[in-house]
Amino acid sequence: MSNLSLVCENLKPLISDEEVNSLQSEVNLHHKSLLEGSGKGSEYLGWLGLPSGFSDSTKIISVADTIRKSCDVFIVVGIGGSYLGSRAGISYLNSSFSNQLDSYSKPEIYFAGQNISSDYHADLFDLIADRDICINVISKSGTTTEPAVAFRLLKEMMEKKYGSEGARDRIVVTTDSNKGGLKSLADELGYRTFLIPGDVGGRYSVLTPVGLFPMAVAGINIKELMEGAYLAERLYANSSLSQNDAYYYAVMRQLLNQKGKTTEILATFQPAFHYLADWWKQLVGESEGKDLKGIFPASVEFTSDLHSMGQWIQEGNRNVFETFLVLGSSRRQLKIPAFKNDADGLNYLAGETMDTINEKAWLGTASAHKDGGVPNMTLRIKDRSPYSLGQIFYFFERAVAMTAYLNAVNPFDQPGVEFYKKNMFKLLGKPGF
Repeated sequence: MSNLSLVCENLKPLISDEEVNSLQSEVNLHHKSLLEGSGKGSEYLGWLGLPSGFSDSTKIISVADTIRKSCDVFIVVGIGGSYLGSRAGISYLNSSFSNQLDSYSKPEIYFAGQNISSDYHADLFDLIADRDICINVISKSGTTTEPAVAFRLLKEMMEKKYGSEGARDRIVVTTDSNKGGLKSLADELGYRTFLIPGDVGGRYSVLTPVGLFPMAVAGINIKELMEGAYLAERLYANSSLSQNDAYYYAVMRQLLNQKGKTTEILATFQPAFHYLADWWKQLVGESEGKDLKGIFPASVEFTSDLHSMGQWIQEGNRNVFETFLVLGSSRRQLKIPAFKNDADGLNYLAGETMDTINEKAWLGTASAHKDGGVPNMTLRIKDRSPYSLGQIFYFFERAVAMTAYLNAVNPFDQPGVEFYKKNMFKLLGKPGF
């Protein structure tokens, strides 16, 4: 049974059933091209069958267990798709304060190489100076500037602390299976290595060792996560819009875009979803933003952002639509106590759970925004389990690939990313630029 449900009532009457059905034949064609590998970017379709073909769990779990016993701190070095998926999973599934809780499973998890801030990395190095550390450096090419710079610094630190051989046993590399600077270095120095399938691009790599190994080190049950993804693979294998919620969501997004709703706001009501939203933004932005086309992905975290962005969403430019990502049930329930003098006027909520209040906030916000001209739909996810997370990862991958095809762009390349790199390399004086 699916742990994810899509509700689109608040898109009516802006989008009619006739409009949805008019895209069914086009969806059928793109679905066929995905299965046959005949569409744009077909050399990067390996993500489609990752759940059903998953067989790497034994090695991932074994190395993760060894790392967990070897260090106080585990650092994930990567940027974009090389770190966002694992960070999304860890924050979604673990305690909000897992690094600070002595009772929580160790090691503490931190991230490096996702920026070029000297202060951030210096602060991180201060934090780990007297700790036992292990790292996982993730890069398909091994030459991406941000993680490569961070890895140089960490490698030097670790070799001074543990010696070359000691550092080698604490470094795990995730990289391309055949080529690249990091692959060559790992082979030369004997680092334990996980391979990124050549037919899986970075932003679609969360269900490979790129995302799974750091999550396993964080104590997450990756087998259960992949079981949820496998359910999604089966659920979304049919092109029928009446049976495939991922494609239905894609069609709704495409129709809204055609009506001038060019920005999608992913609105969450749980801090644990923060990095899941960041992962989604990269997936959408790099997959769809080409040829002067594409839905701009934004995110807000309610109810916090109702006190900052709420006014703009309610009455600002009407070029937006919302997708609410709502949790069915929290792991623990906190009930509101009664106060004798009711000074804050909240005794009417006494005995209610925070989940109940959060749900009413979602319903009230969705209704208000619809009335204010912001069409919205809701993805309701059952719980904060690995099974549910695996399903939602795969759901979004399938949906975004379909939306991009409907908009006649290649979902699996990102040529625009290279422009800033060329300018930066030229300014830095890199040979050849």
